[in-house]
Amino acid sequence: MNSLQDCFELYNGVKIPCIGLGTYKSGADTVETVRTAIGAGYRLIDTAAAYYTEEYVGEGIRTAGVPREEIVVTTKLRNSDHGYDATMQAFERSVKKLGLDYIDLYLMHWPIPIQYRMIWEDAMVGTWKAFEELYKDGRIKAIGVSNFKPHHIETLMERSEILPMVNQIRICPGDTPMETINYCNEKGILLEGYSPFGQGAAFKVPELKAVADKYGKTVAQICIRWSLQRGFVPLPKSGSAERVSANANVFDFVISDEDMALISGLTGCCGFAPDSDNINF
Repeated sequence: MNSLQDCFELYNGVKIPCIGLGTYKSGADTVETVRTAIGAGYRLIDTAAAYYTEEYVGEGIRTAGVPREEIVVTTKLRNSDHGYDATMQAFERSVKKLGLDYIDLYLMHWPIPIQYRMIWEDAMVGTWKAFEELYKDGRIKAIGVSNFKPHHIETLMERSEILPMVNQIRICPGDTPMETINYCNEKGILLEGYSPFGQGAAFKVPELKAVADKYGKTVAQICIRWSLQRGFVPLPKSGSAERVSANANVFDFVISDEDMALISGLTGCCGFAPDSDNINF
């Protein structure tokens, strides 16, 4: 990977830019942040119905001065909208809020929302049937999941046709769930990593500070470069134009095998993702 326009290719041939912009809890500032990111070369923008940023993302894309077809837009299904009919309605709401004719990548945000815990398999399969239908109709270019463990995907595929193309999970130094990572790699499912800085915890990790100093880079740049070299798509979030640009400045150095192993060997320094089998939302 040599630039923000370089891509990973999904098993269906769709290309996903190697670094994306996250928009979780960005609020109305998202419009300007999206414009800034696109101006800096970003071509992957990540949102979700639960982020309440879809309208802002859509406006930012429309006013950024770059053709729509050059931008890969990801959004995610809200937890309260599982099941075939609810998913179809939720998709239409997201498309309307984004102001787009199609969505590049649509993800099921969590496998077992609390309100569906007793019937999660049926609800999940119903949702995925809607995803498959929208994909076949060309309204979604690629479909995937988020926060899924191997057993969730296995359960899904027992009653479904299309294997998820992407699994977006929390990946940062100290939180690299290898069972899920290895499973997705074996299945050809691209891994995207949200919270690549561990929600800011990475900036306080002495080992990461030492590596950053060694390469003359920021801790954020080290985390992003580490993700790229591991084959993950990092989704850094920032409301600062300066940091949005700085986060993309990761193509002029390579982390050594020794330092990659050091970073990959960290455990718990940035906390861990919620247990997706037992979320309370």
